[in-house]
Amino acid sequence: MLSKKTKYGIKALTYLAKQDCKTPVRISTISESENISLKFLESILLTLRKNGFLGSKKGHGGGYYLLREPHDIKMTEIMRILEGPIAMVPCVSLNFYEPCSDCPDEDLCAVHNLMIKVRDNTLEIFRNTTLADLAGNKS
Repeated sequence: MLSKKTKYGIKALTYLAKQDCKTPVRISTISESENISLKFLESILLTLRKNGFLGSKKGHGGGYYLLREPHDIKMTEIMRILEGPIAMVPCVSLNFYEPCSDCPDEDLCAVHNLMIKVRDNTLEIFRNTTLADLAGNKS
């Protein structure tokens, strides 16, 4: 299940992607527009800033803004930063692989083989979806 952190992070990034210019947007504006708790949103935006998605400006006229163009931000990046591994079980994770302690042979494991298909299809969607797609930007 998608965490609220990830859901709200995607909503906030989409909101910023819909803005016409690189003018910083106040956290309170995003919070009110997307119905996200201000304190929770601050934490999410800080994570996104620390990971190179957002820039920020303090003071009058300050706020957050995208550092990259929306069409350059793939959902795989956002999901891994906010949600963690995309795979549902660690034995099929590309970046966070761990063998399952209860599985003697991954190649014969029905769950492992099913989860590879789920992972691959999920990755296909995330790799081919950008923030611009979510924001309805054609550029």
